[in-house]
Amino acid sequence: MHALSIQHVNYTYQTQYQKVEALRDISADFDAGKVYAIVGKSGSGKTTLLSLMAGLDLPTQGEVLCHDVATSQMQLEMYRREKVAVIYQNFRLFPLLTVAENVMYPMELRGMSPKEALEKAKALIERVGLPATVLDRYPTMLSGGEQQRVAIARALGMETKIMLADEPTGNLDTANGENIFSILQSLAHEDGYCVIIVTHDRTLAQKADDVLELRDGQVVG
Repeated sequence: MHALSIQHVNYTYQTQYQKVEALRDISADFDAGKVYAIVGKSGSGKTTLLSLMAGLDLPTQGEVLCHDVATSQMQLEMYRREKVAVIYQNFRLFPLLTVAENVMYPMELRGMSPKEALEKAKALIERVGLPATVLDRYPTMLSGGEQQRVAIARALGMETKIMLADEPTGNLDTANGENIFSILQSLAHEDGYCVIIVTHDRTLAQKADDVLELRDGQVVG
């Protein structure tokens, strides 16, 4: 059973002037314990594909399956909350919440007590290589690399085993980008996550276990 599977996916949308075929007959399988990179030029369909895997929309045709169950047969809100975690290029941390509160947020949404959520947040912050002293800071007090680590810690708090990352190193310098990739790689290889990264960075993509290249909405490699 694959963690995620894309079966003959097409995605079409209508602009004011024309119909756009963003994805055309995409098929791919993604397994636990591996890092995948999705690459391609701007407009190739990378982010559209990731959004379908994240349950933000449904394919026009075809299916996205999570552990052999189609997302079209699920409540997408439940799927986004319980099956996949997403991290973004711009971090998307809550600026008025502390680091601890940001990481605790998805755990408390699931009904975990504040005390238990705080203890788990401390462990997750340590897991991504940050000192406990950041817990009481606000996101704007952190560097870009530190904010992305917090975003990963928050995603881990969702307790899914599928991690989707949309240009997670795009706003970071080379050293911080490599550190973030190393964290994501360890989640796959050591903790059994299925990690899928959309990236423009070919050097980064070469370090993945497998690469899916898109061009004009189609798979080319």
